[in-house]
Amino acid sequence: MPVAETELKFDSPFQLLVAVILSAQCTDKRVNIITPPFFEKFPDAASLSIATEDEVFSLIKSCSYPNNKTKSLLGMAKSLVADFNEIVPDNIDDLQRLPGVGRKTANVIASVVYNKPTMAVDTHVFRVAERIGLTTKARNPLDSEQQLVKYLPEVIIPKAHHWLILHGRYVCKARKPLCNECGINDFCRWYLKQTSIEVAQQHKSDSVKTK
Repeated sequence: MPVAETELKFDSPFQLLVAVILSAQCTDKRVNIITPPFFEKFPDAASLSIATEDEVFSLIKSCSYPNNKTKSLLGMAKSLVADFNEIVPDNIDDLQRLPGVGRKTANVIASVVYNKPTMAVDTHVFRVAERIGLTTKARNPLDSEQQLVKYLPEVIIPKAHHWLILHGRYVCKARKPLCNECGINDFCRWYLKQTSIEVAQQHKSDSVKTK
């Protein structure tokens, strides 16, 4: 997968930040429907910072948790204006000072916008990394992140984040992974385990038939 990048549509760091906040427990497809009219009305932090809750809510109400996200977006914009001169920070500590920005969102911005070697761990990354065998018994997203950045070369970490997301979204699906279509099943821990179980069951069945 030589071209691995976010499927969120944006034209500036501010717009990506808005899109990532909206994407929490919401599909990228839905976010990409919401953001064009949103960015037309609020193209930057300054314009969003003086918006009303009703104005923001009316534009994002079709996404999940619109009430909470309305408050997060307004708080984020006000903080960008007041504390960062409208410039989206380039490090996860400052990013996490913004309302609505947790570690995962901060890592996405640092990685995508500033090409920092940060690994954002969402549901897809957490599940796929463990299933493939890139992490072992990760207890939570932070544990998974720490294991991944420890062993992956820094130069590929920004792209690896998207590799894992896209692989989980389109191939290594949660309920029905497309193992026969997967290009890495020859070293996938889960696939090799399932294959060995199937072989063992077949041997057992053949043995019973022979007797």
